[in-house]
Amino acid sequence: MSSRQITVLGECVADAFVRPASAPNELDLHVLPGGGPANTAVALARLGTPSRFLARLSQDVFGRLFRAHLEASGVDLSHAVVASEPSTLAVAELDAQGQAAYSFHAQSTADWQWSSAELAGVDLSSTACLHTGSLALIRDPGAATVEEFLETASSQATISIDPNVRPLLVHLETYRAKLRHWCDLADILRLSEEDLRLLLPETPLAQACDVWHAAGAPLVVVTRGADGALASLNGERMHVPAVTTRVVDTVGAGDSFTAGLLHHLGARGLLGGRLAGLRLDEVAEACLFAAHVAALTCSVAGPNPPWRSQLPECTSQINV
Repeated sequence: MSSRQITVLGECVADAFVRPASAPNELDLHVLPGGGPANTAVALARLGTPSRFLARLSQDVFGRLFRAHLEASGVDLSHAVVASEPSTLAVAELDAQGQAAYSFHAQSTADWQWSSAELAGVDLSSTACLHTGSLALIRDPGAATVEEFLETASSQATISIDPNVRPLLVHLETYRAKLRHWCDLADILRLSEEDLRLLLPETPLAQACDVWHAAGAPLVVVTRGADGALASLNGERMHVPAVTTRVVDTVGAGDSFTAGLLHHLGARGLLGGRLAGLRLDEVAEACLFAAHVAALTCSVAGPNPPWRSQLPECTSQINV
């Protein structure tokens, strides 16, 4: 088990899933705590990695739900900000394959209001890796503050970024303009194949990885759903197969994959620096573990990552 903490910075979102109503002209919503960074923090804690979440949690009904959920999973909220703004709400509709289409209610909500003062006192001396991304890294007014925090943290911790592109909320050109700087900050860039198609349309996987390596990210991992994942370490690449499972929905699967990847690397003592000695076989082993974690997340409803005790025996050779 990792003895060094992984710190996650970002949003916690109320995921409201549409359900058939019992009466006509009505709509039932089933609300679960979600948001990419929060899902990753929860998954890390459940896997056994000390996980701290830097978040701005509202005092509203959703914020209280978030806090209870995070604490029940063992996430350290000692530096979470008690925010006066409302929580972010995402309404999700699932298709026949369990893929979610979202509409967001995110105007002036708590997650994007970071100030330098709120992050100034965060001690990273026990943090092996700082993971962030998604909307908190790109939504104003707090995005610049988060980037500044990453720049400071990069001198003492491995930096992991998941762009988690949301074109309904942020223009794609904004992501494209920011991504080169993020790659310069990041040691690990984890993104989905859908993110890749949005950011670099009609660009082959290998070529996209080389673009991001050239911008500064030594490790790029592209998750491809049922087609597994591509890991690229400074241009040396390997395909890792997906783990077969009965899919209920895919909500939170990418976040769980990221947590599995970081947990495995951290437990092996491979986080905490610039990944200078990292080997591709070590990355592939971590990705295979991450694929098991993601598969278990897909087998249940909503962003509900597995606990360490739920991992199947077939991961015993790669589990740590």
